[in-house]
Amino acid sequence: MNMRNPDDTNFPPFETEDLRANLAGFLARKFDDTTTGTPRAIGAFKWGVYAFFDYDGEPIYVGQTKEKVSTRIRRHLTNQRTGAVAMSVLDPFEVYEIEVWPLPQFQNTSATDPAAKAHLDALEDLVYQEAIAGSRFKAVLNEKDPPAPTVTVTKPPSLRVCLVSDAVHAIRSHPDFRIARRSLILSRLAQVISERKVQGGLRRVLLVQAKRLQWLAERRYTALGGAASVGGAEDHDD
Repeated sequence: MNMRNPDDTNFPPFETEDLRANLAGFLARKFDDTTTGTPRAIGAFKWGVYAFFDYDGEPIYVGQTKEKVSTRIRRHLTNQRTGAVAMSVLDPFEVYEIEVWPLPQFQNTSATDPAAKAHLDALEDLVYQEAIAGSRFKAVLNEKDPPAPTVTVTKPPSLRVCLVSDAVHAIRSHPDFRIARRSLILSRLAQVISERKVQGGLRRVLLVQAKRLQWLAERRYTALGGAASVGGAEDHDD
């Protein structure tokens, strides 16, 4: 049996490799291009809106792209230099599902086209507002709100897929792991805020993440018995 050398620095950690493989599979998934009648890889669409969801189905981030779906999504989930990740706004470890609403009608449209941009902004706002309405916290982890829409649009067909394998789900879905990970991200974000001059958007993200952590910790505490699980003074070590 061939075993890989664990000291080989070119070999990424299992969870990182798993994410990259699942993400590549998602971006290669075929999706109907209504303008040509021929399926196109979802990652090959140039214009579109996307949303990330956590292990509870909670929407956590909404964004748009007019450069290419694959480029934008990879930047969020596999590139530590992207703003949302570097600032600890978005934690790739929390992303369980992704949904993309491509706009095939703008596939060959310039990124500076005002009509296409207005449509994209309006779609992002629509997805964003619906995500907030469907969230138990009535908030997502976006640092900024989408531009105010100037046109009215309807949501086009979308593709929603799980990005996590069963093996990784078994590791990350445990509530204590999620509480520890969310606490770490919250701490990193608080440190960023303490060391830099930031806008109100980052402080809003900090507040939302703190509420998400409290909810998760409270749910775990209650599930394990709540107050009834707390021993009396005679149970304490000397």
